[in-house]
Amino acid sequence: MKYFNLARPAASKIMLVMACLSGSIKLASCQGGEPTGTGDSQPGAASGDGLKLGTLAPTTGDLSSIGQNWPAAVQLAVDTINACGGVNEAQVSLTVEDSQTEPTAGSAAMTKLAEVDQVAGVVGAFASSVSGAAVDVAVRNKVMMVSPGSTSPVFTERAQNGELNGYWARTAPPDTYQSKALAALAQKQGFKNVSTVAINNDYGVGFEQQFVEAFKNTGGNIVGKPTRHDPKAATLDSEAKQAFSSKPDAVAAVLYAETGSVLLKSAFEQGLTDGVTVLLTDGVYSDDFVRQVGKTADGKSIIAGALGTVPGANGAALEEFTALWDEKVNKEMTAYVPHNWDAAVLMMLAAEASDANTGEGIKSKILEVANAPGTEVTDACEAMELVRNGEDVNFQGASGNVDIDENGDVVGSYDVWKVSEDGTLSVIDTVNPIGDQ
Repeated sequence: MKYFNLARPAASKIMLVMACLSGSIKLASCQGGEPTGTGDSQPGAASGDGLKLGTLAPTTGDLSSIGQNWPAAVQLAVDTINACGGVNEAQVSLTVEDSQTEPTAGSAAMTKLAEVDQVAGVVGAFASSVSGAAVDVAVRNKVMMVSPGSTSPVFTERAQNGELNGYWARTAPPDTYQSKALAALAQKQGFKNVSTVAINNDYGVGFEQQFVEAFKNTGGNIVGKPTRHDPKAATLDSEAKQAFSSKPDAVAAVLYAETGSVLLKSAFEQGLTDGVTVLLTDGVYSDDFVRQVGKTADGKSIIAGALGTVPGANGAALEEFTALWDEKVNKEMTAYVPHNWDAAVLMMLAAEASDANTGEGIKSKILEVANAPGTEVTDACEAMELVRNGEDVNFQGASGNVDIDENGDVVGSYDVWKVSEDGTLSVIDTVNPIGDQ
C-alpha cells in the first residue's frame, strides 16, 4: 500500500533535479562537488562550513513499522537541494541516528548528533517521550529540532513557558487537534458510548485526555475507566478486557504498533471485539501493524472495519513529492514520510535565509520561510532559488501548508482511514477537529 494514491504531476522544477539524482547518491557533475552518502556523517562530502543535519528516527523499536523509511525522505531532501546548489554555497551533509523508540537511547543519540557530529538541525524524533528527552539536549546545544511526528500537547505548553527557546517546531499538528478530529469522527459515525485505551506515556495519556474532553463536549459518553498500558508490557490481556468489557460502541485506542497489536489481538481472542469499532490514530497507520494484529480463521483482518485519523497533506506539493519519491526511493510511503521531507526542506531554507549554517541561524528564519508573507511555492529548488535572491517565501509542504506558529505548532486537517477485510488500508474521508468544522 502507498500512503497516498495520487496522480502524477505536470513537469516542475523539482522534476528537473531528478535527472541529477541516481538512487540516493548524487552525481558530482550535477552538483559541482563530491557525492553525499546515505547514512553516516561524511565530513569530506561538504566543506568545513557546510550545513550539517541529522535525523533521529525510530528505525527499530515499537514504532519502526512507520519510521524505517523516514531517513530516506530526509536524504532525498538533502540530495535534492545539493543537486540544485546546496545551502550557502556548500553541500549539505546528513547523519542518521536510530531513536530505538526509547527516551534514553534517543537522548544519547541526540547528544552524539549535537556534541560529536555538531549538526545544526535534526529531523526528529517521533515518539513524544523520545522527543521530550532529546529536545533538552538540542536546546542546550542550540540545535534546531523539527519533529515530523511528535504530537503531544506537552511541547506546546513547554514552548509557551519559554523552555524551548525557539529550538523546537513540528510539521505534524499536535494531539490537541488530532484528538478533536478523532472525537469528530466518533460523532460523525454516531457513536454514543466510547471507552479508551492508551499507551502510558506522554503521547498516549495526552491524546486520551484531549479526546475524552472533546468527545464529552459533543454530548458523547465515556464508559468505563481510562485504560493505560505499560509501553514495555509483554502481555496485555487484563488491559484488553478492561478496555472492551464495558460494551462500548467503539474503543478509542491510542497505541504504538508492536504493543498495540498485542492488545487488540488479545481482545479478539477473548471474544470482546464483536460489534465494537476500534478507533485508531496516526501511530499505527501502517500495513505492518494490521499484519501484526493478525487474521481470523477465515482469513479476514481481526480489526477489519477499524477507523483512524492521520494528518492530511497538500495536494499539489504532495503530487510532486510522491513522483520524486516513487522514482528515486521506490519504497512504501508510510505515514509522516512527507512530514520528514518538509522538516528537512524548511531547515535548509532557513539556513540559507539566515546566511548561517547554525542552529541559531535556522531558528531565526524558520518561521519566516514557513509562513506568509512571501511567495507561495511548493518546489524545494524554486524556493531555495528565491531565498538565495533575497526574496520572501511561504513554503507549501507535501504534508500541508506547514504554517508554523510561535509555539512551533501547525494545525492541519485529517484523513480518515479504514482497515478492509483483507487488511489493506484506504483513505475514505476527511475530518476537521471539533471547533474547526
